[in-house]
Amino acid sequence: MKIRELGIEGAWEITPQQHGDPRGMFMEWYRFDKLAEAVGHPLRLAQANMSVSARGVVRGIHFADVPPGQAKYVTCVRGAVLDVIVDLRVGSPTFGRWEGVRLDDTDRQAVYLSEGLGHGFCALTDDATLSYLCSATYNPTGEHAVHPLDGELAIDWPADVPLLSARDDAAPTLAQARESGLLPEYDNCRRFVASLGPDGMSHSTGM
Repeated sequence: MKIRELGIEGAWEITPQQHGDPRGMFMEWYRFDKLAEAVGHPLRLAQANMSVSARGVVRGIHFADVPPGQAKYVTCVRGAVLDVIVDLRVGSPTFGRWEGVRLDDTDRQAVYLSEGLGHGFCALTDDATLSYLCSATYNPTGEHAVHPLDGELAIDWPADVPLLSARDDAAPTLAQARESGLLPEYDNCRRFVASLGPDGMSHSTGM
């Protein structure tokens, strides 16, 4: 597989090598050793999620408190989505910037985003199915969202009328989330990621 760092620090695009013949196809869609070599530490597998969305559904922009945050390895196993990564880390040189990667069941790419980054996507097909590997289990008190249609973010969602959940539609703007202290700090995120040991868990006494 090929692993390419995106323009936002802490985000990568993974392109697997597919092996096909008249019987079908085989590929490695996740390799902990190759990912660890690229990002500097292994991904601790704490939870696996799957979501299915109708065309035009927009989910996000979701993020978690750091520490512990929630790193994600995301791939599309059916249909297609525009996957969006947003830098929500206050103090980051790319704060407020977003980057989109098409994930589909043809090229079968994946994205990895480290702790502190925001994540969302728009379903380009009906029954678009995403699979997530996560570094931490779901913590409802530490999970937050920024409104995906916030004009300051200006994400170019490929949907005429984006369909949002009630939670996402009620989410604060980027400015509101920053003013209320919800957003993670860039330096804290970098320190936390640097503290991750060979098991993907923080071993710093300061975190």
